[in-house]
Amino acid sequence: MSSSIDSCTFVIFGSTGNLSRIKLMPALYQLDAAGQLPDNCRILATGRRPWDRERWLSEVREMLQEGVKSGVDTEVLKRFESRLDYFLGEIGDADMYVRLADFLARQPDVSSNIAFYLSIRPAEFGVVTESLSRAGLLKEDNGWRRVVIEKPFGYDLESAQALQIRLARFLDEHQIYRIDHYLGKETVRNVLVFRFANVMLEPLWNRNYIDHVQITHSEHFGVGSRAPYYDGAGALRDMIQSHLLQLLTLVAMEPPVSMEAEALRDEKVKVLKSVRPIPANAVHSHAFRAQYGAGRVGGKTVKGYLEEDGVPHDSVTETYAALKVYVDNWRWRGVPFYLRTGKRMAEGVSSIMIRFRQPPTQFFRDTQIQQMERNWVVLGIQPCECLRIQLTAKVPGLEMQTREVSLDAGFRDQSDVYADAYEGLLLDIMEGDRSLFLRYDEVEYAWRIVDPILRVWSTERDFITSYPAGSWGPEESRRLFDRDIDYWRHSLKIAT
Repeated sequence: MSSSIDSCTFVIFGSTGNLSRIKLMPALYQLDAAGQLPDNCRILATGRRPWDRERWLSEVREMLQEGVKSGVDTEVLKRFESRLDYFLGEIGDADMYVRLADFLARQPDVSSNIAFYLSIRPAEFGVVTESLSRAGLLKEDNGWRRVVIEKPFGYDLESAQALQIRLARFLDEHQIYRIDHYLGKETVRNVLVFRFANVMLEPLWNRNYIDHVQITHSEHFGVGSRAPYYDGAGALRDMIQSHLLQLLTLVAMEPPVSMEAEALRDEKVKVLKSVRPIPANAVHSHAFRAQYGAGRVGGKTVKGYLEEDGVPHDSVTETYAALKVYVDNWRWRGVPFYLRTGKRMAEGVSSIMIRFRQPPTQFFRDTQIQQMERNWVVLGIQPCECLRIQLTAKVPGLEMQTREVSLDAGFRDQSDVYADAYEGLLLDIMEGDRSLFLRYDEVEYAWRIVDPILRVWSTERDFITSYPAGSWGPEESRRLFDRDIDYWRHSLKIAT
């Protein structure tokens, strides 16, 4: 079985790193197993380690044994290995790119359509892009050239603008694929279908019926080996500025004129541009940060953030961040969107939870019903991919009592084939579909939202709230809610 996609070549910089080992190589193998790679697709790994092709194939076999959950098929592996090669070179060596161009030109079966995947430090994006350009590798004279970069896209607004200026010197915007793997998750894609394929929901999807929206990404693990990077980034940069603000755009956007990439991204940008700016004197009423301390996770005692290897003893980097924003447009004016993320939480969950308003009149004031729970729409992203609508129903019997019931729809049948987010995104790169990749103005307006918060937090170096590992974060973060009766919803199950 072969794919109908045009022939192409993947050149991976940083091919020996964790991303390649855990995600890229297993995803490319799975695409090959599914018959989605063109027959003459080639995958060229670059690296500074003094390896030859045979050593690289040996490494790839280890990556696949660890990363392919369904097991490695011998025939597929043989076909996949025939696509692989290794090119030795330092990314800071200008001569390496000249040799790379010559190597690619001399290969009779290498496609002139090339995707350069920069699985490297963000500080090196500009260097590699400039070197590729000077070697003539970004010219689209006889095929397309695409450059894929992983987040973070800058460290703050100023650095994001500087990175864009440098990239724009050598690349047109249509050549840049800013990858956010979160957008490749099946359930995130399903948000678009849920929004725009079910017309019965559209009349309710506005400020007249929705009370507020909660978007959560919690993790039960700590910083681990990422401590040096994470301590310079923190939860607000690492998750909210990118992943959670992207989810907000999918929930809040207007229906695009089509599902073409630019139409979709235009509507997402409109949402980000409509987010009410947070002035410096309002940061503490709109944002909250905290850091995990020692506690128990999964029945085991774990260290606090300050005791983690590679973390300075006086660090005030947040491992928990919560944010309240308002989208000041016709549909959402006055509806708060609450975003939160944290490490060492009670569970690892990603979800979108939409709470509806109470009925305008309490019909049951003279009955035993004192307070009815409001309706919810719950979209589970991970680990449970689901859609749940929570309604109020009467308890069978003579008395007027109610209980909450749930209409459940699992997004995945037992017969459905699981696909990792990277599989879909790599396929989109080959097909030239940029719908789920970030356009620069998306990146810039997201930074404009969080930049005032980062500036205020950077001056507050004396104290940071803590929360015990294994909890749902600091209770104090509830002060972000507009009303005392509101609370963070933790569970995908019916609220009790």
